[in-house]
Amino acid sequence: MSPLLYFAALFFVFECWQLVSAERLLGIKHIKSGIDPREGGPGEGVAFVWSAGIIAYWIWMLLMLIPREGRPQIGCMLVVSLLGYALRRNSPLKWILVILTLEGAIRIGMLISLLGAAWKAL
Repeated sequence: MSPLLYFAALFFVFECWQLVSAERLLGIKHIKSGIDPREGGPGEGVAFVWSAGIIAYWIWMLLMLIPREGRPQIGCMLVVSLLGYALRRNSPLKWILVILTLEGAIRIGMLISLLGAAWKAL
């Protein structure tokens, strides 16, 4: 079993944090009040950690395609991420939160599946 599989727990926490942050930045209250989060956005430190986390997440997913265990889950996560990006890019602001939430829920489900496989292999 690949030691990379154990990073799924770290990315599970990151994915949950990402969902909470997205709700805070793109929440229903902001949408109703007409605030565009792209104008204000998060602070510089938060933006750096978020961007670095996303880059590390993608590197991890690509590296996880090498070992046999977890390929179906990782493939699903990659497809969902790419599809979600394409949908968000062409969606109005009020639909971005919905797409982010569904995308994150699917990725969290795949991470839980990977963690279950790692647990069984112990």
